[in-house]
Amino acid sequence: MTELENLGEVVIAPEVLEVIIGVSASKVEGVYSLRNKRTFEALGKKAEGKGVYIKAEGDSVSVDLYIFVIEGSRVPEVAQNIQKEVKERVFGLTEVVIDEVNVHIMGMVSAETKKPDFDDLFKEGFFDAE
Repeated sequence: MTELENLGEVVIAPEVLEVIIGVSASKVEGVYSLRNKRTFEALGKKAEGKGVYIKAEGDSVSVDLYIFVIEGSRVPEVAQNIQKEVKERVFGLTEVVIDEVNVHIMGMVSAETKKPDFDDLFKEGFFDAE
């Protein structure tokens, strides 16, 4: 790999990381959706927060993901695959090292339930709780 020339500072907005993390987690087999307002409304529940939280302290970055899994999925395997995929994808696209990916399972959804449209991840407010 060649050395990159230092031309100035590059700052990546947390919202960009949220989208990368959300897309990465959503693509893992067994994931129904991240927690978000649209998912809660579709399941007839009240939204109680967003699906991706990023915490940075010094050089340490941790992520908390709140997800729904598809019924019948092996939950520990899904969670571990999410952790691996998020760390690798974020580093590959941004060179930001994620130290911890904490996966919180909010519930299970029937395999018969239609998954949310993947394009919704790119709509404004997808990660908002309200």
